[in-house]
Amino acid sequence: MEKLYYSISEVAGMLGVNASLIRYWEKEFDCIKPVKNKKGNRQFTPADVENLRKIYHLTKECGFTIAGAKEQMRVADVEDEKLKAIDTLAEIRQFLQELKEAL
Repeated sequence: MEKLYYSISEVAGMLGVNASLIRYWEKEFDCIKPVKNKKGNRQFTPADVENLRKIYHLTKECGFTIAGAKEQMRVADVEDEKLKAIDTLAEIRQFLQELKEAL
């Protein structure tokens, strides 16, 4: 079962980086929004962890700068939105075709 929240040390361990790098990426990338508990400890959602994995891949494995990684993340978000729109339109088309056949 997947956890609802991960601590910064757990996330840093998953990625093999220091917690300070996670905090830096949090400041640089708008898509990283950990919840803070009463003590002020960061709690990362699975979505945050996935975004951090993408950032790690872009910066550490692909060699992008922070600015380049931000641009790649932005482009990926635009592409995701386009794919969602295409899927929605395909569903609407299918519905309309079924409706036409029923008439």
